[in-house]
Amino acid sequence: MLKYIKNHMDSIAGIEIYPIISLLIFFIFFVGLFYWVITAKKDYINTVSNIPLDLDNNQNQEEL
Repeated sequence: MLKYIKNHMDSIAGIEIYPIISLLIFFIFFVGLFYWVITAKKDYINTVSNIPLDLDNNQNQEEL
């Protein structure tokens, strides 16, 4: 089965570019994500990290 797949893929012209493109997309995404995390402002991070706690407090206050 694996031999059939290898022979079939060898017959496709230009197939060697797809793994390179996939690796580039993966690498660029995580480099961009890392850059965003490093440059994010502390106030924004604190605000976003407190959202679940704020929502929980609001729901508890509404029940009372």
